[in-house]
Amino acid sequence: MEIKVLHQVMEWNEDVSEQVKEILAAHQICMINLMGSPGAGKTSLISALIGRLKKDFRIGVIEGDIAGQVDAERIAGLGIPTVQLNTDGACHIEAMSIRHILPEFPLDDLDVIFVENIGNLVCPAEFLIGESLRITLLSIPEGDDKVEKYPLMFTDTDCLVLNKYDMLPYFDFDEAKVRANYETVNPDAPLFRVSSRTGDEMDALSDYLAGQIRRAKEGNPAKEESAGDDTDATGKEMR
Repeated sequence: MEIKVLHQVMEWNEDVSEQVKEILAAHQICMINLMGSPGAGKTSLISALIGRLKKDFRIGVIEGDIAGQVDAERIAGLGIPTVQLNTDGACHIEAMSIRHILPEFPLDDLDVIFVENIGNLVCPAEFLIGESLRITLLSIPEGDDKVEKYPLMFTDTDCLVLNKYDMLPYFDFDEAKVRANYETVNPDAPLFRVSSRTGDEMDALSDYLAGQIRRAKEGNPAKEESAGDDTDATGKEMR
């Protein structure tokens, strides 16, 4: 009986996810779902991307947290329309919450909405929220075993970002192992190595996302565009 109920919940969420997609498509908005552990640097990454994308795109942010609004205040301080979503204990964001939040934004005045999902590597991967693109963030201090331990998070994503890459010399982190495991579960998705703090390789990631945003505005599926000729940025040549 419990399995049947869960199945119904997932189907209901998928139906609402499709409704969210239709709303976003009508306004030519690309919604990017950023997932990762607490402390992986999700808010810092969004802040760094805002600095690089805001000259070309109009940006909004949904900040998901179990409680509090610290991250939302940080993003709003950049002059970006921001809505705080508190789940009051839930470990993920569902599509219905996104559908309820969208009217809080001036949708006709936005090109992209970043969603910072709840910090963990399990539940967010299971729930579609109407996103155009999924990004999984893995920071160097978290360790190199996460793809093996949480395969769904790295399978159901459109790209992997290794964040805090400037800290690689200070941690026992086997990048080759991560790349090999990632290629096994998600062989066609790009991988970026960045540091939100120093800005290293952030231009490559922002260029990739800019291409996805433009595709959404043109009414084409985001995701399908490759990262172009910059194979160093995606890391594909090292797999």
